Amino acid sequence: MAKEIAAFIKLQIKGGAANPSPPVGPALGSKGVNIMDFCKQFNARTQDKAGKVLPVIITVYSDKSFTFVVKQPPVAVQIKEAAKLAKGSSEPNRSKVGSLTWDQVKAIAQDKMPDMNAFTLKSAMKMVAGTARSMGVTVTGTFPEDIK
Repeated sequence: MAKEIAAFIKLQIKGGAANPSPPVGPALGSKGVNIMDFCKQFNARTQDKAGKVLPVIITVYSDKSFTFVVKQPPVAVQIKEAAKLAKGSSEPNRSKVGSLTWDQVKAIAQDKMPDMNAFTLKSAMKMVAGTARSMGVTVTGTFPEDIK
């Protein structure tokens, strides 16, 4: 028989750097989860993505056991990394802080596709371009129409 789900916890933690201090400790401790057990499992699973911010969804069951799913880094983080920026623009409609090519947008969309609610790569690319625009990053070139 399936276990009864008690709660879902959504966190963003740097890969390989989970520790019992806030925000991880209080979020898990309030649900009765073994914090050190989670930290060890998360760090072991994310060693290859060390330093990148990773969203994680933790499913807590009624017997205080848990499972978790690690997602891809947020699109905004990937855009900052691709455009080599420290942060986005404070006034994205007035001051532009960087630029990306459609090939870079396509790479980000393909990487993030399993976590997005888009059915085609073309629509995922438009979503990534919209996020870039809201950060003050321009997308240069023409949109490749041959993408399905």
